[in-house]
Amino acid sequence: MGSQVSIWELVSEATLLVQFVMLMLLAASVATWVFIFERRKVLTTAYHRFANFEERFWSGMDLSQLYRQINANPDPDNGGEHIFRAGFKEFSRLRQQQVTDADAIMAGCQRAMRVAVSKEMEKLDQHLPFLATVGSTSPYVGLFGTVWGIMNSFRGLASVSQVTLSTVAPGISEALIATAMGLFAAIPAVIAYNRFSARSDKLVANYETFAEEFAAILHRQTHLLAGQGRKQEIAE
Repeated sequence: MGSQVSIWELVSEATLLVQFVMLMLLAASVATWVFIFERRKVLTTAYHRFANFEERFWSGMDLSQLYRQINANPDPDNGGEHIFRAGFKEFSRLRQQQVTDADAIMAGCQRAMRVAVSKEMEKLDQHLPFLATVGSTSPYVGLFGTVWGIMNSFRGLASVSQVTLSTVAPGISEALIATAMGLFAAIPAVIAYNRFSARSDKLVANYETFAEEFAAILHRQTHLLAGQGRKQEIAE
């Protein structure tokens, strides 16, 4: 308890600029932990819902029926659904417009799914730049506060005839608190950024793999429908 009181006394007796640096680092640390818990929840939810959607998709259900079910009850946090809806909606729209060129249909579907994947990537990467910024700059901000505090401490010692450890230690201690706070803010931010960035990249790779697999299914259906159309034309 005594050490806590002494630390608060050192903070309260620090210069105004050093106190401002400490306050800024404290705010960055609080925001970092808020974003850590928020990103953890978002990524965990995205993984689980994508796994559930893939299970439904590969269950053998008719794609038109699956599309109607998703449209009736869309899930805003399910990236797999968004990619599927984008691709199948473009496929249906081009078929309704009597587009018979299979390559044109596939190009449109793949383009729509790429846009959907990009939007999901933006959702997953939200707040990660903030974590990267805190992780890379907080130690330097804390070091700036420390250097400034030590400068003021030594400047105050210029008027003292005899310098002892008891006169130097308080000023240096209050200055080093800024560096400690900078590290306290930076270390969790760096760990969280690396962790969430890797999980986000892995999930985006899963999205892209699903989009390719879905495109292959649409490609087969496109050529099947084109072949049926040619047979009808020959019969007529």
